[in-house]
Amino acid sequence: MQPSAVAKTTNLTASPSQFYSWQNYRCAYEVHQPINTTSEGIPLLLIHPIGVGLSRRFWQRFCREWYSTGQRNLIYNPDLLGCGESEMPRIAYTPSDWAEQLQSFLQKVVQKPVILVVQGALLPVAIQLVQKESNLIAGLVLSGPPAWALMTNKPPEWQEKFLWNVLNSAFGSVFYRYARTPKFLRSFSIRQLFASENGVDAEWLNTLLAGAENPASRHAVFSFLAGFWRDDYTSFIASIGQPTLAVMGETTSSISQDNKKETPDERLAHYLACLPESQGIKINGRNVLPYESTTEFVAAIAPFINEVF
Repeated sequence: MQPSAVAKTTNLTASPSQFYSWQNYRCAYEVHQPINTTSEGIPLLLIHPIGVGLSRRFWQRFCREWYSTGQRNLIYNPDLLGCGESEMPRIAYTPSDWAEQLQSFLQKVVQKPVILVVQGALLPVAIQLVQKESNLIAGLVLSGPPAWALMTNKPPEWQEKFLWNVLNSAFGSVFYRYARTPKFLRSFSIRQLFASENGVDAEWLNTLLAGAENPASRHAVFSFLAGFWRDDYTSFIASIGQPTLAVMGETTSSISQDNKKETPDERLAHYLACLPESQGIKINGRNVLPYESTTEFVAAIAPFINEVF
């Protein structure tokens, strides 16, 4: 069982929601720092996953645990466009869009090198960000990166457009109303995300329910479901020269139904073979390690981050 939120909140301070502009869109973020002490070390830039109700709030448990262990890095935690408190235009979002948003965030707000900590299938955003702003990326932590087949095979363009058009219709609006119900969120989380049903707690469900309250949040989710994040990233991954740590869950799984299953060891081996400066580790958990296995996740990445600094 994870430590309670109350026990952890005394270890950090978070700024109120702050905002910056990117392409005339209002984008939200917050900055975390240890309480009653100065920050030190290289800052972290967190990239949250995309899904029903997901936003920068995904990282709250991680931030509390990070500072409870004595770490003192500043943490930059932005909402991607279409999520949380950022604007939610009705557009088809791509990894390049979000990478450009974060590039602007790095240039306007952070203005110093960071270590990217990216969750799951948002890895393509981190990859694109490295291509666009390599000098401000000192290292990467990949939390539960996607199945290798999903990162090396691009679906037909017609398929992506067809799925987007279906989801962007009245049918999609009806589907999203069902997808943001407690029953669906709990069932999906148990089937696809968590290693243990007990991990799907009230904090998790309440966060998703609040995040999905605005129906405009569906556009980012539908962009993800349409597959706009899929491509062959092999050459881009191989060009990442920054130190990279891949953290895999012992029972990691894929949401894809049309690809050959791979074991956690096989997936980790694929990434380590392609990334020039990489190391890997497995910990307990499945697909949302910073939330379901927070203590182990922090313990796994802290030495790497301190070593990069």
